[in-house]
Amino acid sequence: MDEIDRRLLALLQQDATTAYAALGKEVGLSAGAAHERVRKLRERGVIRRTTVEVDPAALDQGVLAFVMVDSTSWMGDSAAAFAAIPEIQEAHVIAGSASVLVKVRTSTTEQLQDVLRRLYAIEGVSGTQATVSLETFFERPVSPVPPTGAVAERRRTGSSH
Repeated sequence: MDEIDRRLLALLQQDATTAYAALGKEVGLSAGAAHERVRKLRERGVIRRTTVEVDPAALDQGVLAFVMVDSTSWMGDSAAAFAAIPEIQEAHVIAGSASVLVKVRTSTTEQLQDVLRRLYAIEGVSGTQATVSLETFFERPVSPVPPTGAVAERRRTGSSH
């Protein structure tokens, strides 16, 4: 992946509906060449999907909680059980005092409590610890452009990743 691919990704993250002509103009390519690069990024799985970011509060999903899930066994094979709970937006197998970290959005704390009950129904789950977010400063997507310090370090060491 070169610098043009990274710039295309950054532009698409800002607005995935940007026309290929506008993308190409921003990175110095024709519309066709920009389209071809984006197509290849999709084929390689760099672009996983195109979606719309929705304000959770506008959909009455204003309660955000991060839940640490304790277990009595390895939870790495339990992805489907976590995915079956629609209020769970993300689930991560983690190292540390808990086994899994989930991000949950609900309308009310009562609904959050119901999600916690359903988590306990997953085989191997032995406990949960929920932290409710009072305010979100920002949520940031993965940046295709490395931070300035990382670029300087790679140049200094000669590393390509």
